[in-house]
Amino acid sequence: MPPVSGPLRPRRRIATTLKRWRERSGKNLTDVASETLISTSKLSRLENAEGKPRLRDVRDLIRFYGKQDTKLAEELERWVADADVTGWWTDFDDEVLQDRGRLDIHLAYEADAALARVYTLPFVPVLLQTDAYAESVYREMEHRTEDQIDQLMDIRHKRKEALKRREGLDPLKLVAVTHECTLRQVVGSPKILRDQLDELLVRSHEDNVTLYVFPFSAEPVFSMTCMYAYFEYQDPENLEQDLVHIETHAGFWTIDNPARVAEYRKAHDNLIDSSLGEDASRDLIRNIRDSLPLS
Repeated sequence: MPPVSGPLRPRRRIATTLKRWRERSGKNLTDVASETLISTSKLSRLENAEGKPRLRDVRDLIRFYGKQDTKLAEELERWVADADVTGWWTDFDDEVLQDRGRLDIHLAYEADAALARVYTLPFVPVLLQTDAYAESVYREMEHRTEDQIDQLMDIRHKRKEALKRREGLDPLKLVAVTHECTLRQVVGSPKILRDQLDELLVRSHEDNVTLYVFPFSAEPVFSMTCMYAYFEYQDPENLEQDLVHIETHAGFWTIDNPARVAEYRKAHDNLIDSSLGEDASRDLIRNIRDSLPLS
């Protein structure tokens, strides 16, 4: 996917709408291209939410499918304007956003989601990390430069704001499962880890944050071996398909096939079922915190 410089929500809605119209018309991309003089590559990009849509192309397709003067046609034109908005993450260097796994795509998905269901190891959930903990990961494991760390921390602060407030959207809801090993993995120093566990205890009581710990004693379940975020959009018009973003050392990998996404939704429920309850999770976090030295 090309660099993502703006919100994906309007692009995805345009893509779903145009694809539905074409499929209901019984035409393929080549048929539409020959009759509208819009190239198949451009039509494909429109239907896959890639790049910023052009108003002229969308208007031509509205006329082609006979949808003039409909509410949905009006919304399509509004979404084209919304898609032209520049995302906040474009203020940061491409090297930081794209060098290690297309963080720009992840940020764009996260910015529009109503709810993020995440599973993490060997580190605690990103949106619940303290500054000292996050800086230690960037500096000691990823060996980032100081300039990169400064930018990544600014990005982290902006992302965490979404749990408190967002323009035009309700605050992001977070349902997180983290492996017990993340609570015991010393990052930076025992004090940094202790402070991080204190942060988890506080943040886990927030109304839009739910935290579970998957314990060593649990039976292995599907999806427990790599970090991922299941982004839920709760779109009543079903124009935005939920998707999964898997994070590996090689970068992010998007799963948007409805059947595979449904598997991950079930897998996340299984993770929660196999995890300690919220109170028991806090008890374990507290016990591990108390076992750490004070300095």
